Amino acid sequence: MSSLLERITIESDKCGGRACIRGLRVRVIDVLEMLAAGESPASILMAFPYLEPEDITACLSFAVQRIGR
Repeated sequence: MSSLLERITIESDKCGGRACIRGLRVRVIDVLEMLAAGESPASILMAFPYLEPEDITACLSFAVQRIGR
């Protein structure tokens, strides 16, 4: 799981310091909300072609880590 979490970055100058994917301006919360709304991982990857399937898994792992605290 730790290698997946390396895909999640938090930089104060991007997206207000919110968790993003690989330094891109795609917030973890946006991916999680899309999944919660019923979007499939495939449709998310079509909407954001620069993302990789592992990025979506990393978002889920990040959420699990945060909730588990």
